[in-house]
Amino acid sequence: MPVRPPVIHVLHPGLFTTVQDLGRYGYQRFGVSVSGAMDSWALTVGNRLLGNPDRAAGLEITLQGPELLFEQALTIAVTGADLSPTSNGLAIPMWTVFAMKAGSRLQFGERRQGARAYLTVAGGLTGPMTLGSLSTHVRSGLGGPAGRAVKKWDQLPVGPVMRRSAQTSERSMPEAYRPRYVQSPTVRVMQGPQSEHFMDEAFRRLTESSYRVTSESDRMGYRLQGAELPHRASAEIISEAVCCGSLQVPSNRQPILLMADCQPTGGYAKLATMISADRSLAAQLAPGDSLSFRMISAQKASELFRSSRAELDRILPPHRS
Repeated sequence: MPVRPPVIHVLHPGLFTTVQDLGRYGYQRFGVSVSGAMDSWALTVGNRLLGNPDRAAGLEITLQGPELLFEQALTIAVTGADLSPTSNGLAIPMWTVFAMKAGSRLQFGERRQGARAYLTVAGGLTGPMTLGSLSTHVRSGLGGPAGRAVKKWDQLPVGPVMRRSAQTSERSMPEAYRPRYVQSPTVRVMQGPQSEHFMDEAFRRLTESSYRVTSESDRMGYRLQGAELPHRASAEIISEAVCCGSLQVPSNRQPILLMADCQPTGGYAKLATMISADRSLAAQLAPGDSLSFRMISAQKASELFRSSRAELDRILPPHRS
């Protein structure tokens, strides 16, 4: 008789909880968003702690977490935002492998730091893939359970545990390397592809001002409010490719920072591009938080990306199949 794969039962969905992996690349030319985890670094760390492949799917938990029932004993890690996770009322350590007993419940409480937590489980969440990914893109109804956020009574199946996962008991991300999410970070940007479309004053204002994340922000992008960024002429350009981190400025002169669910193309001039190494800081912001910008060169951005990946590989080597 075939053994039923482990499942996690959703007793309460939380504010906005979705299944995410590292995204579906290679389909932007067909109008498909990359999507994937907002804070891909935090998801990757959770998977590496458990011995999963980097691309294994987990849950992205936004601001208010779900209540989950573990039918079987499973090993998990909670990374990203500290939303006060508990198991049967006892606090769960962040950035640390933790054993959930059969019949136990995982709950979340107050937001202490950050906005998006990631629940990873040994074996990863499984399900039907859409264009090579489990990532949920709600606007297009792709991925996850029926292309939506999780809801009450959903059952989330878990894949088979890798052999290496059995050796990860009590494994933890060293304290010195855990991020400190703040509600007003400074993120580094490099000049965007249409920087010549803006007055020189725009760059000074961008780097000397603070911008508030408005309530009209979501996984697609953050609408920011702050100093106006003046164009030389029109804000509009012929639509072209955009990516997570693009800083578009429409005719109201208020920037939009594109995030994980951003559209594949856009028709507004892009003043700057957020560097990949700082994406995690921006991903952990919520409406009402703020951020500032600092310009760096493209060469420096490339160096920072390579060094951050090398450091992660040294601390937590990737899974080798």
